[in-house]
Amino acid sequence: MVAVADPVADRRERFAAEHGIGSERTFAGWHRLLEEERLADAVVVATPDREHAAAAVAALDRGYEVVLEKPIAPTPDEMRAVVQAAERSAATVTVAHVLRYTPFFATLKAALDEGRIGELVTIEHAERIGYWHFAHSFVRGSWRREDGASPMLLAKACHDLDLLRWLAGDRCTAVASFGGLRHFRPEEAPAGVLDRCWDGERRCPVAGTCPFDAVRLYVQRTAELTQWPVSVVTDDPSRDGRLAALASGPYGRCVYRSDNDVADHQLAILEFANGVRASLGVSGLTADNTRTVLLTGTRGEMRGRLDTGEIEIRRFLPAADAPRSGPNWDRDELGRSAMRDDERVVLRTGAERQDGHGGGDDGLMADVVARLRARRDGEPGAREAARTSLAASVESHRMAFAAERSRHERRLVELTTDGPGR
Repeated sequence: MVAVADPVADRRERFAAEHGIGSERTFAGWHRLLEEERLADAVVVATPDREHAAAAVAALDRGYEVVLEKPIAPTPDEMRAVVQAAERSAATVTVAHVLRYTPFFATLKAALDEGRIGELVTIEHAERIGYWHFAHSFVRGSWRREDGASPMLLAKACHDLDLLRWLAGDRCTAVASFGGLRHFRPEEAPAGVLDRCWDGERRCPVAGTCPFDAVRLYVQRTAELTQWPVSVVTDDPSRDGRLAALASGPYGRCVYRSDNDVADHQLAILEFANGVRASLGVSGLTADNTRTVLLTGTRGEMRGRLDTGEIEIRRFLPAADAPRSGPNWDRDELGRSAMRDDERVVLRTGAERQDGHGGGDDGLMADVVARLRARRDGEPGAREAARTSLAASVESHRMAFAAERSRHERRLVELTTDGPGR
C-alpha cells in the first residue's frame, strides 16, 4: 500500500501509519488521489456503494488495474459506465466476489466439473445472514436504504448470484423473485419501546427481551473487542465512547424505528440457458450466519455448509456399506433402505478455520498480486482474466437487477443477451 484516500481523518491516519505512507500520499477523498499521476499498479475501490462506479471509471481512465468491491454499481446505467471505461482502457477490473476464491466453493466447483454427480440439474442455495448481522448492516448500518446504497439482494447476495452463475456454467435466461420488508418496521415494535436503545439517560424498557438491544450487542457482549463490529459504531471503543455513539448515531436506533427500507428476506428462482434451474433464499431472520448449498445431478447429489467447511457427495453407485435396516425403522423405511444403494464421500475443506469470508479475501488478493507480478515480468498468460473479472461479474448483477424488477412488478423477467432484463 503506497497511498490512501479516506474522508475520515482518524481512520486515514491510522491506515497511513500502519503501512508507512507519508502525508503527501494521504488524501481526504478518492477524487483528489486520482487527480495525481499514477502512484501504483492497482487501486482498491472500497467506497460506499453509490461511489463505486465513478471511482472505478476514474481509476480506469488513469490506467490503474482496479480491484472493485461488490457491487459493481447500484444501477444498470452506472454498471454500463464501468464496462465502457474498461473497454477503452488497457487496464482490467477484478470484482471482489471473494467466495469463488474460498477453498470451500473452489472444491465444490472442482467436484462438479469432474462429473462427480453427473450432469447438473438443480441448485438450492441459501444465504443465512443472521438476525444480529442483518440488524447491524441492513437496519442500522450503511446498507439500510436503497437510495443510500443498493437493494439488499444486490448488496448482500450478488456474491451468491455470482456463485450460481459459476456453478450453472451458462447464462441466466429468466428470473422470478419475491420478498420484502417483513419484520423491521414500526408496527412490529413491542409496546413501550424507545426510539433508541440508549438515549444518553435511559435504556429502553424492553431491552431485557429484545434480541437487537444495542447496549447488549455493542457495549456488553463485545466489551473486549475493538475491531468490527465495534470499529464501525465508534472510533472510541471505551465504554463511554460506545454509549455516546449509541445515544447519537445510527447504531443506537431501535430496529423498529430506523429509516431502513431494504428487504429483510427474498427468494428467487432462476433458469439458465443449459437447462439448469436454481433457487436462492436470502434471509435476515436466521440464527446462523452462513451459506448452504445443495446440487442435484443425474448421478448423485452434493451438499455443503460454509461454516463447517464440509461437502458431502452422495453418488448413485453401489456401496458395500449402504444401510439395510435400523432398530426403529418402519416397513416403509426398510423398503426405502433396501432400494437405496449409494456411495457417500465427505470432503473437508478447512473453511471453518479461515478468516475473511472463509479464506476468500486472502485468496482474491493473492490472485490479484500474482497477476500484477506476472504482467510486470511479462510471463506467459499474464493477461488472463481474473476468476471474478468484470465480464463474469456483470452477469450476476444483471440477475440481481432482473430479480428486483420481478419482485416489484410481480412477474417473470426474461434476460436478453444485451440488457438488464425486460
